[in-house]
Amino acid sequence: MKKMMIIMLGAGGLFILQNCSSSKNMAKKEVVVSFEKDVMPMLKVSCTPCHFPPDGRKEPLNTYDAVKKNFADILTRVKLPATDNKFMPFKSKKPALSDSAINVLVKWQAQGMPQ
Repeated sequence: MKKMMIIMLGAGGLFILQNCSSSKNMAKKEVVVSFEKDVMPMLKVSCTPCHFPPDGRKEPLNTYDAVKKNFADILTRVKLPATDNKFMPFKSKKPALSDSAINVLVKWQAQGMPQ
């Protein structure tokens, strides 16, 4: 009888813990990628001096609106093979973005490009 009671209490406790809303929220909480915190610092490192004033010779990418407007092209070009002449950042200027950096850009886009 005592064994049965212990098993029932254990099973009940597991059921409650498994269905607890706070533990579900913690498991599903996704990190939000923001323009200011994540994207802009990456662009400043990888896209300077060509896309950042005052020495910018290309389309400026120094504001949220400019990046959002040109984002499809940015994402396409950073994903190209380094041998492609449209690849960015230009090979003689800066190293290619890492896969994890590109994933940050993809995630930012998927989250609706929060500022």
